[in-house]
Amino acid sequence: MPIPEYILGLRGHVGHELLWLPGVCAVVLDDEGRVLLGQRSDNGRWALVAGFLEPGEQPAAGIVREVLEETGVEVRVEGIAAVGTYPPVEYPNGDRAQYVTTTFVCRPVSADSARAAHVADDESLAVGWFAPDDLPDGLSAGSRDRLRAALEWVADPSHGPWFAR
Repeated sequence: MPIPEYILGLRGHVGHELLWLPGVCAVVLDDEGRVLLGQRSDNGRWALVAGFLEPGEQPAAGIVREVLEETGVEVRVEGIAAVGTYPPVEYPNGDRAQYVTTTFVCRPVSADSARAAHVADDESLAVGWFAPDDLPDGLSAGSRDRLRAALEWVADPSHGPWFAR
């Protein structure tokens, strides 16, 4: 996976030390209620589409960009389902990061866009639509938590986003 230039610049100063980064995550739901997942190329596990923001990028614009870049699906943001931090991640090269992640509920802009789902970059081995009660094995606990929060938000958006405590 390509590492953004600004992260490479930071790594030049801090090495593999823990970086605190803004992250975004999408729970993309189609008209049938299925969720869009990608099988990550770095660890082979299925996950929600996620990434980190570029400097100055607005979070909603960032997740729309990430979904399009990774899956070829054009989405619109419906709302924020959750905001929280998750345990630090250590990447295969030894870099460590911890994210404060905003999880968005998104919908494809059209049925044609939903059908266009495909591996669109080197971050995924596969992409696919899955019923929430028939998820692939190995889906991370963080993805499951974010999906649960999003489905609760869809059921009743009036309660606002879930915030980690």
